[in-house]
Amino acid sequence: MDFVSDALFDGRRLRALTLLDVFTREALAIEADKGITGEQVAAILDTVLAARPAPQRIRVDNGPEFVSNALDRWAYARGVTLDFSRPGRPIDNAFVESFNGRFREGCLNVHWFLSLDDARAKIEAWRRFYNESRPHSALGDRTPHEFASLAGVNPGQ
Repeated sequence: MDFVSDALFDGRRLRALTLLDVFTREALAIEADKGITGEQVAAILDTVLAARPAPQRIRVDNGPEFVSNALDRWAYARGVTLDFSRPGRPIDNAFVESFNGRFREGCLNVHWFLSLDDARAKIEAWRRFYNESRPHSALGDRTPHEFASLAGVNPGQ
């Protein structure tokens, strides 16, 4: 998981948490808000994990939301290892960095967001397109949902 920053049409800040399954290439969640705390990250993870088993580890950078006590408690309670990348080394989390580039190019750079609700709706529509309609060469030209179904993984929400 990682964060991407953008802005609404009037310049107000927008942050989006991107949560990616590196096996299926699914965008499990993209949550947009003015700011996202460690507590919110934990709640988003709980929502996603209601539909699928917890991973053994989650790769994160050293941002304040990820090194928070709230996320540390969440991970400990679920037996999940938070795998921190080395500071200044985005290549340590290459899959999510690549995804974030596609997200920026295909969604953030394409839309004007008139409000936070407008941003959430457009981002969710793009996430669904990415998961359900966009084939990936790394998945044998299948969509992430098709690949997840074939692999016996319950495709995300």
